[in-house]
Amino acid sequence: MEMRQLEYFVAVAEEGGFTRAACRVHISQSGVSAQLRRLERELGAELIDRSGRTATLTAAGRAAIEPARAALAGAAGVREAVDAINGMLRGELALGMVTGCEIAPLFDGIAQFGAAHPGVAMQLVEGSADQLAADVRSGALDAALLGTAERELPGLESATIVSEELAVAVAPGHPLLECDPLTLADVVAHPVICLPTGTGIRTVLDLACGARGLAAAVALQASAPGAVADLAARGLGVAVLTASMLAGRDGLRVRPIADTGERALLALVWRPDPGPAVSELIERCRAAFGAARQPG
Repeated sequence: MEMRQLEYFVAVAEEGGFTRAACRVHISQSGVSAQLRRLERELGAELIDRSGRTATLTAAGRAAIEPARAALAGAAGVREAVDAINGMLRGELALGMVTGCEIAPLFDGIAQFGAAHPGVAMQLVEGSADQLAADVRSGALDAALLGTAERELPGLESATIVSEELAVAVAPGHPLLECDPLTLADVVAHPVICLPTGTGIRTVLDLACGARGLAAAVALQASAPGAVADLAARGLGVAVLTASMLAGRDGLRVRPIADTGERALLALVWRPDPGPAVSELIERCRAAFGAARQPG
């Protein structure tokens, strides 16, 4: 009995046919069929009923399918354990990041991981903080960099990368530049431009307003911080982001909000007990963010 025979058996059972199974395992249909026949001869029983339009499991096949899956999972676990020791990680990783991500240290961490482990294929997915967190919990993503108002997210491990209070940016000559100190009530008296609901910064803004009995009149919203800043530079409203997001934006004056208290967090999140590849990626990204904060 060979592992590839079990792989082909499971593929036929899950795909419901030899053609789709062959596409899945990247060999010819005849190759799948021949190997499965050999497995059946060795076991002394047919595993697949081939009489209908769809391949289905026989009674013997139903008895064998879970042990076959367990054997394949066990073999994958052996390879993963040995690869972790050898530093030869393989497989695929799906990493989520905030929409409109402009965060260079994240890309540095990914690049360093990719250079060290070329056998791991990387997939990057953008989304809102709420969706990214849900996808990590479900396993659709292995890890994510997201904005949040909470230091602890249910069901997830996390590492806070950045913690900042909200700031505003306005075009030169805007009335808010005369406010000293600048309060949240001053800000929401004007049209606000911000990130969409479901992002960490928007959540912090909504929480801060709710705690003070205020309501922000959101005139415009955009998924990318750069777009929020550009709209404010054109005099269309007050951009609410953080100071680091607003740094170096031409045509804007940036001011802190004196009384917000709540902080916007940028955090790496992952499920408890991550595999070697996820652990390595997290460490690479954390190191890259740490290096970016060093002076020099």
